[in-house]
Amino acid sequence: MTPEINDTVNDLFHHRKSVPLTPANATFFRSEGGLVSLTLRNDDGTEETFERVAVIRAFPITNPDDFLSVREPGKGSGRGDEIGLIETISIFDAETIALLNEELNRRYFIPEITKIYSMKEKYGYHYTEAQTSAGRVQFVMNNPSNNIRTLEDGRVLITDTDGNCFCLPDPSKLDKQSYRIIEIYL
Repeated sequence: MTPEINDTVNDLFHHRKSVPLTPANATFFRSEGGLVSLTLRNDDGTEETFERVAVIRAFPITNPDDFLSVREPGKGSGRGDEIGLIETISIFDAETIALLNEELNRRYFIPEITKIYSMKEKYGYHYTEAQTSAGRVQFVMNNPSNNIRTLEDGRVLITDTDGNCFCLPDPSKLDKQSYRIIEIYL
């Protein structure tokens, strides 16, 4: 095997084993640089400290507080190895929950739409102007039928061509003009 192929094969089989993360074996803290860090106490009594960890939701829409993957940062656009899994965030103390939620809110920033000013189709794209919890925005969708999804709980998720996601918690609570603009896609 060439060295490149051998390295790839070794990478496939030499990943750390993911462990359940609980208050008994995991201490999360903010590093001096403001990053979310982790000290992990292994079964053999040794400790590992990770200066920076990424916290990723397995089910960001349906179970945002359950099954959180804690990973080493990835190189480039890839994700690093999973250190462990938090079954539910509520098992940790309030300070840890706040730290993890701050990281999750940064990663999963989804502004809520409170008003829709316009939605116009031009050359196959739909240009939308709306008021959100993050301010007034303009975004583009290439196909509203594919980019506007109503979830089981009634929330509506809208994804633009750049991958940004917006949420309508309850479309029926929009003003009449906004609802008329969006109702055809619900």
